[in-house]
Amino acid sequence: MVQIGNFFFKYRNWLFIIFYALLFVPGVPQLFTENNSGEHYYLYPIIIGLIITVIGQAIRGATIGLAYIIRGGKDKKVYAEDLVTTGIFSHCRNPLYVGNILMLAGVGVLSNSLLYVVIMIPFFLFVYQAIVLAEENFLRNKFGQQFNNYCTSVNRWFPRLSGIGKTFSSMHFNWKRYILKEHTTTFIWLCGIILLLLFHYPQLTHDDAHLRNTFLIVILSVLLVIYIMIRILKKSGRFSE
Repeated sequence: MVQIGNFFFKYRNWLFIIFYALLFVPGVPQLFTENNSGEHYYLYPIIIGLIITVIGQAIRGATIGLAYIIRGGKDKKVYAEDLVTTGIFSHCRNPLYVGNILMLAGVGVLSNSLLYVVIMIPFFLFVYQAIVLAEENFLRNKFGQQFNNYCTSVNRWFPRLSGIGKTFSSMHFNWKRYILKEHTTTFIWLCGIILLLLFHYPQLTHDDAHLRNTFLIVILSVLLVIYIMIRILKKSGRFSE
């Protein structure tokens, strides 16, 4: 599993995008249908999916804003400068991955795709489990007993909620770091949600293609302008942590 994890780690930045693109495969069986959920069946995947995916983004945001972990890799290999155990990392060892899983599971439900929820999400979980095992192997070799002690007190996947209020109150949320580190992920995520809502659920625009396209152009244009502005400010150095 460690070798498999090291392989997937090389391409982990593309994994989220690839899995996101698979949401738009046409003609797959639906998770909710009018036959089993009634006339307003489409509200179930929208509401449930949005709740799950927003929770995932909130976990990522809290993690990055409170105590960001530098584990970007060197030469496409697992790497870490320090063992970060503060912030959300004091409640879960892999909160960023938990956030990613919830974000993807949420948009999977939002897409109302039975195939995606039953097959793609379990495969995504397998990939992340392999990556985490590879990272843990590196961290254990580098930090030794310090990492072992951390593992005994903090869960790998399931966040410990006790003391979460104290964590938030005792640390400063770095909103600039959150924007700088998360703007690309958020942009892709929001664009995907808008596309899913407008194209999977024509009921939301009363089956009016013109109204749907107008919403699509306006919303995506606003998101793109905001994204470009952040990129320009970041590269110019006028917006930094």
